[in-house]
Amino acid sequence: MITMTNSDDINNKIGVLLVNLGTPEQPTAKAVRKFLRQFLSDTRVIDLPKVPWQILLNAVILPLRCKRVAKSYQKVWMKKGSPLLLYSQAIVDALRQGMDESKYCFALGMTYGSPNLTDALLSLRAQGAKKLLVIPLYPQYSSTTSASVFDRVTNALQRCPHLPDFNFISNYAIHRHYINALAQSIKPLIVDKQTDAHILFSFHGLPIRYCENGDPYAKQCHETVDALVKYLNLKDGSYTLCYQSQFGKAKWLAPSTESTIISLAKRGCKSVIILCPGFAADCLETLEEVAIGLKATFLKHGGEAFTYIPALNDSVLHIELFKSLVVTHSQAWF
Repeated sequence: MITMTNSDDINNKIGVLLVNLGTPEQPTAKAVRKFLRQFLSDTRVIDLPKVPWQILLNAVILPLRCKRVAKSYQKVWMKKGSPLLLYSQAIVDALRQGMDESKYCFALGMTYGSPNLTDALLSLRAQGAKKLLVIPLYPQYSSTTSASVFDRVTNALQRCPHLPDFNFISNYAIHRHYINALAQSIKPLIVDKQTDAHILFSFHGLPIRYCENGDPYAKQCHETVDALVKYLNLKDGSYTLCYQSQFGKAKWLAPSTESTIISLAKRGCKSVIILCPGFAADCLETLEEVAIGLKATFLKHGGEAFTYIPALNDSVLHIELFKSLVVTHSQAWF
């Protein structure tokens, strides 16, 4: 049972829970199967009728995808483990080191896989947390990501006899520190005006039906890019907002990053710079799909120079963003 509050306990810290999507424990077909089954069984992620979807998932999708996905993980797996886990933990560690430990304590949780959210909440309780601030590591809100975090955190707290004060940050799509951190990561490549590279802002894809049902994800992706374009004073035609990581036969947000890459190369574009603003930490989708896969695609179709700008990870400016979020959303508790 999770109990965040105990009146006899002298500790009274604010527990900050940072949450990312999750990762297999190993780059093996068995570990990938376990992870994907949990991920793709979430009705927030896949909103199709449950029984037919589970039959399709277990009989067709998992047997076909697990070995292929495991091979992709093996290309980017680091000596100490999963990139997403390591970079996400680095964010938490840097935030812990940069804030007042008498007021705040920190933990990392994953929506799927390990460390799970229940264990992360128990860790915060053990550190003396009496109030809870949840920060999903998704700059743009989606019912498929941020809302899943909310569901699982509140589910884990259901048996808590004394619920903590609870703040949930749904997005930070146009937060000034976020836009500044992104801008500074790309600025050195364009500030001297010596490059004619086309800039791609690539976000994770989403089936259009979610947006048609009220999901604000696409709108917030455009808001992020609009803020970046204004900050960097980019000219019309010098950049494209696009969406990656699409699968299945549903109609997805467009244009796709892959089709955009191919089109640019065929039209004679020789150089691209690609930034993935929706990924707080580098992971399979950025390191393998983009930095390896899309680079190969661009070069295959006639491109010559492909520059992937890493995710913000535990960079100084990224940590300043999270410090600002923590202080702003917890100040009423002091």
